[in-house]
Amino acid sequence: MAKNLEISLLLDYYSSMLTKKQREVISCYYNDDLSLSEIAQNEGITRQGVRDSIKRGEAQLIEMEKNLGILRKSRQRAAAYAQIRQYAEHIRDYNSRFVYDKSITEQIEKLLKILAKLEDSE
Repeated sequence: MAKNLEISLLLDYYSSMLTKKQREVISCYYNDDLSLSEIAQNEGITRQGVRDSIKRGEAQLIEMEKNLGILRKSRQRAAAYAQIRQYAEHIRDYNSRFVYDKSITEQIEKLLKILAKLEDSE
């Protein structure tokens, strides 16, 4: 069975919306890299039962992301933060080379600190 590594990320966001068994089986498969046979042996169910549980859970995770978009929005925020950081650093570098206004440097440093807090809260 080919692995969709996006599922591991979706599991981080939506695991609480799955059943306990689905959560455990999907986590073992994606995060612990166990085979279907290993999971079946550990859980005391058939390999086909493990596969079915994983497939149902994957479908639920994909549907939740389709409806809620939490992972997509998180990626968009991360991209926006990276762009803000790039612009702020460009302004800081330009200021230090050509203008050097201390207040600009101070404001950029404050901006970068706020940005770091936002990134850490993700």
